[in-house]
Amino acid sequence: MIATFLSTVIGVTSAYVGGFTDRALTVFIDVFLIIPVLPLLILLASYLPPGVTSLIVVLCITSWAFQARQLRSQGLSIRNRDFLVAARARGERGIYIILVEIVPTMTSLIAASFLSLAVYVVGFAASLQFLGLGNSSELMWGTMLYNAQQASALEAGNAWWALAPGAAVAVMGTGFALLNYAFDEIGNPALRPVRRRRRGRGTA
Repeated sequence: MIATFLSTVIGVTSAYVGGFTDRALTVFIDVFLIIPVLPLLILLASYLPPGVTSLIVVLCITSWAFQARQLRSQGLSIRNRDFLVAARARGERGIYIILVEIVPTMTSLIAASFLSLAVYVVGFAASLQFLGLGNSSELMWGTMLYNAQQASALEAGNAWWALAPGAAVAVMGTGFALLNYAFDEIGNPALRPVRRRRRGRGTA
């Protein structure tokens, strides 16, 4: 939720305000897009105290940029539409236009961004914990995998020690991905499957 909020604020503000603010925020987004994600995650996690709070900070810092780029592109496409021109003509403030006029029209894209980030966060959080960068005393899927690897669970015949948390991560990631596809179909009618109408009995 924090990463989605950051991407929405930065992306929509960049698109609506334009000018120097847009250029500065675009450069800021591009910097985070070109930085290698996994090395940055490992570097940040290694300097922060292990625990859930550190994982939240690290994942929020590294996960918002791509969605901000998408939301900025969508914002640019609607910036000069009639309802926004009318809002500016009424003398509405920029913050009002962003929150009341622009953001509600991007609800489906914001929901899709949230679900995409959820898949990212689940996978990378488990990966960081598996690499030993989490708090091994906390009962989480990644730390379960880390403890199983340290105890050589597969070699000792305790396969479920490693397979169960790995399957849980995969199932949750798949669930978020399927929800993402559903929101894509809701927001984009062209992606909806064509359903044949059932013919009634006795009709040609």
